[in-house]
Amino acid sequence: MGRVSEKNNLVYLTVSLVILLMVAALVDQFPVPLGQHMVQALTVLTLASGVVGLRGSRLRVYTRLGLIAGFAVIVLLGVMLDASGLDYAHLLILIGFYTWATWLAARQVLFTGPIDTNKIVGAICIYLLMGLIWALFYLLIAQALPDAFNGLQQLPWYENFADVSYYSFVTLTTLGYGDISPVAPVARFLVYMEAIIGVFYMAILVASLIGIRTSEIQARDDQG
Repeated sequence: MGRVSEKNNLVYLTVSLVILLMVAALVDQFPVPLGQHMVQALTVLTLASGVVGLRGSRLRVYTRLGLIAGFAVIVLLGVMLDASGLDYAHLLILIGFYTWATWLAARQVLFTGPIDTNKIVGAICIYLLMGLIWALFYLLIAQALPDAFNGLQQLPWYENFADVSYYSFVTLTTLGYGDISPVAPVARFLVYMEAIIGVFYMAILVASLIGIRTSEIQARDDQG
């Protein structure tokens, strides 16, 4: 990793999240021991490094030793929480952390300075984080209500992470393939709220940011 600052942090986070979602799918396709725990650890490290930039400071490259140590600690904590029967606590911690990162990203995109490429890409980053947050809520519901979703295997939450992430983004984009579907009323509520917010977000917020950016470029060209 290079420097992460307010000028590139959202681009960095977006690219990293796309890569991590792909890795989660590969781990699900080709299982390895602790695979999804490692994906979660990498996601937390990625968001943590981006949060430093979101807060307006600069981050120098993690040392390899520090990165490895942080990765190992997060994996170990995740395994300990799940092994101790604290799955709900683990999921709630992840939801809280992802929500915090989303809020910081939204604050930078919406309330600081002119619209630039970093902020437009940041809008996509927020969209990805929204999908992940909803996925964690679905996993929480599936953990508490095993029959809350049709088409979802009864597995530990981290083994269902890739499948539920897929379902969350299919819902967020309103594709609705139907291979996984909600049954419990609370699951249905979250599903249609995600679909509504996903449509609203892309149609209003992202389109508005692009429009503002285009207007700013046009205004500079007219002045020039």
